Amino acid sequence: MKTINRTIQLNKGQAINYSLVLNQDQTRKLAIFLPGIGYTAKSPLFHYTERLLVEQEYDILRINYDYTNPLYDEYTMAEIDEAVKHDVKQVIDQVLKGSLYEKFFLVAKSLGTIALASELGRKKFKGAKTVWLTPLIKHEDVFLAMKECPNPALGFIGDKDHYFDRSRMEELQANSRLDSHVLKDVNHGMDFIGDPLKSIDILKDVITDIQAFSKKSIEHA
Repeated sequence: MKTINRTIQLNKGQAINYSLVLNQDQTRKLAIFLPGIGYTAKSPLFHYTERLLVEQEYDILRINYDYTNPLYDEYTMAEIDEAVKHDVKQVIDQVLKGSLYEKFFLVAKSLGTIALASELGRKKFKGAKTVWLTPLIKHEDVFLAMKECPNPALGFIGDKDHYFDRSRMEELQANSRLDSHVLKDVNHGMDFIGDPLKSIDILKDVITDIQAFSKKSIEHA
């Protein structure tokens, strides 16, 4: 394995860092990880999903935006939403330029699901497998992307998540391409409220489902 760390300079002094983890043998498969504001690419859900996909010979792209940086203190949430879409596009444009990747697996959590909803309009990602972790379904773009997108998809949200909306979840469950899971007594951090050991069980269950989904995507690609 080889890791390439790079930085793209943005306006007003901001920068976005990304890491591209390459398999020893050249592959045409790329997995892209889009974290939340406080949930980095090294957090447990991403860490174990990444390990699963590395075993399936995916290269890994971690986009390490950091909107907790003081440079973003004056940004509104709407401006952060636009920033993550713009910044992710900049990184993906750079990584895909001249690449041979043909098969994609996209994983996003929380704020990252805003970027994922935007990126699914990219022609390259037609048919890409997608995983939505604690998606911001109260955000119209995220909701419509999950509801209408034909990509094979897997989603998880807790019923104690402040972005959970029961009526919208019922609409999402009508999309036969989206296997959506509502986790009882689980919050936005994907933690089981009041019981850390059950939180570990939730993590194991989610990773097990992602593993099954990823293998199915290979078999039927």
